[in-house]
Amino acid sequence: MGRVAKALSALEVGRIKEPGYHAVGTVPGLHLQVSKGTSRSWVLRMMVGSKRREIGLGPFPAITLATAHQKARETREIAGQGVDPIDQKRSLLSALKADQTKRITFETAAIDYIKAKESEWRNVKHAAQWRATLETYAYPIIGRLGVSDIGLPHVLKVLEPMWTTKTETASRLRGRIESVLDWATTRGYRSGLNPARWKGHLDNVLAAPGKIAKHDHHRAVAVSEVGSFMAALRKMNGTGARALEFGILNASRSGEVRGAKWSEIDLDAVIWIIPGERMKAGREHRIPLSDASVALLKALPRFAETDLVFVSPRGGQLSDMTLSAIMRRMKVDAVPHGFRSTFRVWAAERTSFPATVAEMALAHTNSDKVEAAYQRSDLFDKRRRMMADWAAFLSKVEVKSATVTPINRRAAA
Repeated sequence: MGRVAKALSALEVGRIKEPGYHAVGTVPGLHLQVSKGTSRSWVLRMMVGSKRREIGLGPFPAITLATAHQKARETREIAGQGVDPIDQKRSLLSALKADQTKRITFETAAIDYIKAKESEWRNVKHAAQWRATLETYAYPIIGRLGVSDIGLPHVLKVLEPMWTTKTETASRLRGRIESVLDWATTRGYRSGLNPARWKGHLDNVLAAPGKIAKHDHHRAVAVSEVGSFMAALRKMNGTGARALEFGILNASRSGEVRGAKWSEIDLDAVIWIIPGERMKAGREHRIPLSDASVALLKALPRFAETDLVFVSPRGGQLSDMTLSAIMRRMKVDAVPHGFRSTFRVWAAERTSFPATVAEMALAHTNSDKVEAAYQRSDLFDKRRRMMADWAAFLSKVEVKSATVTPINRRAAA
């Protein structure tokens, strides 16, 4: 052990201002180092094996004299066990950095997962739905937790409050959490079984979605009333009203209409071709335009700064709420998507067109894989006749027949 200098008091240490190393006693090798500019720190100077070491113990006065004594004794004890305190500190820091690199939060993992996978998803809307469900339901509860720390109690805390009331959304959310955690495991951020897996795990504690899901069918305007609705709609001004009218004429989804572009429409060939990335099924969809659809399009203004057919007042795409707001304004208890159901009922009850033609018009995916394999045509010519008949039907207002009581029956009464 080295020579011990005279022990200085805290007051004496506080008065040291001259640059250099100043032994403070009590513990051999403990010095107060004063640098140029009067910054001061504690240094333990000692031999570790065959190496002379200067080991920093922290700044003064944040580290008091008493604390410096304690740290110096602990460091000497470590060295006495044959361990180089500097090498040990480097190893601990390295391990800490490695652990911090591996410890990412669920939210960070989810963001990275979406970035990695969204290029293979069929459309932008799919990625937006992922972000929306996670931001709304998962992040507030597990977003800040490290992915390595997430277990069954955390997953259940997210899912249980909504499992019976929002079953479909909860089921999708469960799958998304599972995918994020699988990604984290593959990247080395966590280990062990996935607490969000369904089979053999969550199916033991949560009811099967198919047994409890409430299918909320889109409210629709009755076939007998759609003509009068269209007559009222055509009296309304505004881009939103025209977009809703165009969507009804073509039995299209709201997103397909709101995102429609002039470059997708050929007025000479009277056809609207929606690219696969904008379709729910991910496949290109050709729509034969009726005379009513063409007339509507030709009456719309076109703007040089955008390719959108239906432009919002601010110059961008119309929001989904725009079309819903029009129906609320008309005091109709239905939703824009419901007109696809109206069209389907009309085709089944009022026409002799085969069901496959109507399904093609709606761009529905054939669930029968064998039938789908043989159904190579999109039945375009038959659909052109169907959409013309649909447009003609929409232009007529059905008058409900009144109930008439025969005069002779009154007399008999």
